Amino acid sequence: MMKSETAPAKKKPSGWLNVAVDYGPLLVFLGVYKYSSPEEANAIAEVTAVIKGTFAFMIAAVIALLFSKFKLGHVSPMLWFSTALIVGFGGLTIFFGDPTFVQIKPTIIYTIFGLVLTLGWFKGKALLKVLLEAAFEGLSNEGWLKLSRNWGIFFFALAILNEVLRYLYNVENDNFETWLWAKFWVFMPLTFLFTFSQIPMLMRHGLDVEAKDDVIKEEPPTGS
Repeated sequence: MMKSETAPAKKKPSGWLNVAVDYGPLLVFLGVYKYSSPEEANAIAEVTAVIKGTFAFMIAAVIALLFSKFKLGHVSPMLWFSTALIVGFGGLTIFFGDPTFVQIKPTIIYTIFGLVLTLGWFKGKALLKVLLEAAFEGLSNEGWLKLSRNWGIFFFALAILNEVLRYLYNVENDNFETWLWAKFWVFMPLTFLFTFSQIPMLMRHGLDVEAKDDVIKEEPPTGS
């Protein structure tokens, strides 16, 4: 009699690994840009620094995706999509020498995610569960629908915020670095606060008390 083989268990990523995959490439971008940026205001040198940072950003994003695939065991559709846009808009930034492309990329990601999730909610489909490939133990379909709706609205808010910051902080105003730092000191804290704020609602809709930490681990990528 042949022994039955069980499928290997899917690896559960830890919270800090998810954060590293999401924000690590942006940290690389910031480091290379900071190292390459001129000490005195110089438009040409500033653009060159952005291009060098963008190239490093693209490489780091692909490495993060491969790390997620081979170390964590899977790549969510949202991470595939955001990485594709990082590479695509990064390529446009390098080809045209225009930092606008890399700054507008998060707005496009946030807007598309917001549209997908809210339209899915409107049609009664909890697409966040599909996009994350996640399953929170005990969470009802209504809970998934509300979580999809809330994340959709939050993504729209992030898109608006990014456009405001892009208008205020850019190469033309000699403060592009401020926009980069905002990804860490504004977007990341807001994302964590929003994620934590959803836990009470999820628990009211059946989320297992012991599974609440998975909400943080399965946080959607925020289009860094």
